[in-house]
Amino acid sequence: MDLSTYLAGLSMGLSLIVAIGAQNAFVLRQGLRREHVFAVCLACALSDALLITLGVSSFRQVTEFLPWLDPVLRYGGATFLLWYGIRSLLSAYKSSEALVLGEGAGASFRTTLLTCLAFTWLNPHVYLDTVVLLGTVSTQFAGSRTSFAAGAVTGSFLFFFSLGYGAQWLRPLFVRPAAWRVLETLIGLMMLALATGLVVER
Repeated sequence: MDLSTYLAGLSMGLSLIVAIGAQNAFVLRQGLRREHVFAVCLACALSDALLITLGVSSFRQVTEFLPWLDPVLRYGGATFLLWYGIRSLLSAYKSSEALVLGEGAGASFRTTLLTCLAFTWLNPHVYLDTVVLLGTVSTQFAGSRTSFAAGAVTGSFLFFFSLGYGAQWLRPLFVRPAAWRVLETLIGLMMLALATGLVVER
């Protein structure tokens, strides 16, 4: 294990993942509600680990043999984000019991996990960050790409579990339904903006 390369991968991975996006907003929401937090964090981190490994080991081959992947992911991801954004806005408008922290019937484990995986695997930017960018940077460490990948994977685990469980510090604020309405509204608007960005790109 090359420590300097490991730290380079760790810092690079964290710098890419910290930006607020659809996946991070979902993890934050689950953390605030304390619903399936461990499973959501683990699913996000393991997905990142798989994509980082793919990027570091064979990102060039992937882009050459799957030229159709980009448009499929962009339009599929935009559709999903549009649906979720509208749902969040409707939830904020209706002010249902789901907005009251710790009360009401939350989403099932299966629904939550599938939604989490959709946020991960239907988001083209995830592939850009993990497969393309980290894959490209890893070529600078030809003799120690495994250390670089390990550092980037560690960064993903640290970030998602910190976000999911650290959200509990904000729980006193979100005890009020009004705060949940604001959060749902912001998430909904962000999803719509991201969906629009995916469609108009290029």
